[in-house]
Amino acid sequence: MNNTGGPNEQSAHPTNPVSKRLVEVTALFLKLGLTAFGGPAAHIAIMHTEVVKRRRWVDDREFLDLLGVTNLIPGPNSTEMAIHIGYLRAGYPGLILGGICFMLPAVLITMALAWVYVSYGATPEAGWLLYGVKPVIIVVILQALWGLGKKAVKGPLTAAVGLIVIAGGFIDINQLLLLVSGGLIVMLLENRQRLKDRGLYALLVPVLPVSGAAYTIPFSSAMLFLKFLKIGSVLYGSGYVLLAFLHADFVTGLGWLTDRQLIDAVAVGQLTPGPVFTTATFIGYILGGATGSVIATVGIFLPSFIIVAIISRFVPRLRNSPWAAGLLDGVNVASLGLMATVTWYIGKATFVDPLTVIIAVISAVLLLRFRINTTWIIFGGAAAGFIKGMFF
Repeated sequence: MNNTGGPNEQSAHPTNPVSKRLVEVTALFLKLGLTAFGGPAAHIAIMHTEVVKRRRWVDDREFLDLLGVTNLIPGPNSTEMAIHIGYLRAGYPGLILGGICFMLPAVLITMALAWVYVSYGATPEAGWLLYGVKPVIIVVILQALWGLGKKAVKGPLTAAVGLIVIAGGFIDINQLLLLVSGGLIVMLLENRQRLKDRGLYALLVPVLPVSGAAYTIPFSSAMLFLKFLKIGSVLYGSGYVLLAFLHADFVTGLGWLTDRQLIDAVAVGQLTPGPVFTTATFIGYILGGATGSVIATVGIFLPSFIIVAIISRFVPRLRNSPWAAGLLDGVNVASLGLMATVTWYIGKATFVDPLTVIIAVISAVLLLRFRINTTWIIFGGAAAGFIKGMFF
């Protein structure tokens, strides 16, 4: 990877002027933003095909470097990959355009769906559709949780931290504190020999999180922005881990959302292409209309642009640091623990009768056995809910 901080001129075809490369970045990521369904893993696979195999903007080694660093920083992985690739191709203007073009189609579609939801969400037809979609979303989340868990749990230490975080989630310990504590504990214990060598082993004193008190305050745009800015600044792992933070801040914390509204927001996020973090766009619209939608979107995505712009020059050193790797191990497994706890609560609100269970089982078979694209399964769930509402 180029260590100078500028675009990789060898793989970016230096004979092309910057303006042409900006057009290429814009065209590619607008296309991906309109067509990339299936979540972060699918997005990254599509980007690999487009920028490594088809366009040859970067090689496999460079792509893996970018993928590694997106796992070391908070924020939506696929959006950060778009930001990184835009930077390598066309410098800082490409960084901005790559990220915006990838997320903009999903943001606009989500705002339109949020308007429909606010205007007609209480009608029977909308309720029927969401009735069938919600069990599918639970299955998708569980599948992601299982796949990520197999990678995140690397041994007894990370397994223990994950179980402790799950227990902490059930007794309402502050999510951010659990996340930070999990990361620090694994980082310190994985590097205990280095600490011993430096005479600092006494630092390995467990950090015990304290419970965060629940509170309720009136809605404000400033609080909405700050909450999503915080989430975008600290959230590691899959976009589905977003559930834990949204539940803690907006359902149990502020009391601005219900469990039903939260799972509806996630369902709509799954129906759209692009980053799952546009769930924030939907929630912002529910709470504050079009203005709230923009505020929430800017709040949750802004940290990714800032962090990528800052660390682009330091990717190799971050990637090779044992301290950063240890912190990442702990944060990842803690994130999954939070995700598991919230999925339990949302699942209880979703599986209300035998049909919802049947929809979930069929969805699991289609997803795991036949590898059907998540988008088609979601549409199938919506159709099942509509048929149930119309004829039964």
